[in-house]
Amino acid sequence: MRGRRRAAPFPVSEAPVSRSFDSLSEREVLALAISLEEEDARIYDDLAAALQKEYPQAADEFRKMRSDEDGHRHRLLSLFRERFGDHVPLVRRQHIRGFVHRDPVWPDHPWTPDEARARAEEMELETRRFYEAAAARTTHASTRQLLGDLAEEERKHARMAETLATTEPEDEAAARRRLFVLQVIQPGLAGLMDGSVSTLAPLFAAAFATGKSLPTFLVGLAATLGAGISMGFAEALSDDGSLTGRGRPLTRGFVCGLMTAAGGLGHTLPYLIPNVVVATWVAVAVVLIELMLIAWIRHRYMDTPWSRSLVQVVVGGTLVFLTGVIIGSSD
Repeated sequence: MRGRRRAAPFPVSEAPVSRSFDSLSEREVLALAISLEEEDARIYDDLAAALQKEYPQAADEFRKMRSDEDGHRHRLLSLFRERFGDHVPLVRRQHIRGFVHRDPVWPDHPWTPDEARARAEEMELETRRFYEAAAARTTHASTRQLLGDLAEEERKHARMAETLATTEPEDEAAARRRLFVLQVIQPGLAGLMDGSVSTLAPLFAAAFATGKSLPTFLVGLAATLGAGISMGFAEALSDDGSLTGRGRPLTRGFVCGLMTAAGGLGHTLPYLIPNVVVATWVAVAVVLIELMLIAWIRHRYMDTPWSRSLVQVVVGGTLVFLTGVIIGSSD
């Protein structure tokens, strides 16, 4: 019939909505555990391949760990079929809030046993927390026993990974500190970068457009507080920290928002100086200090080479600064 719109052959997909761990049923928890073991096994296999040429003994150890993960998956599959049947729903770690992002093991990256051990310790610590949290929630005896057993085996894997180090092995406290850097310092740094960089364009656009300090200060203050509130809520709602040990979401959100506001206020406060030209030069000097601080933190805590960190931060800040100047001078 003319005029009738034909239905699309496939439903329009939307961005997946992540769920909290506490909202999962036991069936979904087991499905998630199966997918976690599959992913860990693949990563261990990739690490073994990356180490094979220079460190064949370490590569063999990672293949053993991959075999253990396969065994965990088979045990989980057997329990799942026994309780829920043959169909295992697709539940991935990226669908659940609270898991750490894992970068792929790129084949052209020269891995060392120390780097591989660090990756393995982070994986095992997170997976062990998952099993402990899952075991505490389930009421089914055999499921609770299996999840508790797997948590203990993941602990043994972490100890096994320590033997692969070419330097003095780290204890669990060191692994926790590394996770703290990854999961707490990194969001805090993201807030500092957002506050220091994203507020540059509106601030300097206002300075060049109005030629007055007070209106510029008000624009910068509004942009700074708005960014701080936005980043604080975004971090607080990202996950509840139950699996990763990232800490209380309200605390994380407060720290992230505070760092964002601090980054913006640094180059906004100079516009309390009545002379807009002097205020602008002072703000530019503050921006340079902020960018150097961000580059140092990335180098110190994120293992980013100093030169690359400096170039990335300065180039990004310069582009945002020029954007504000061009827009502010356009009339």
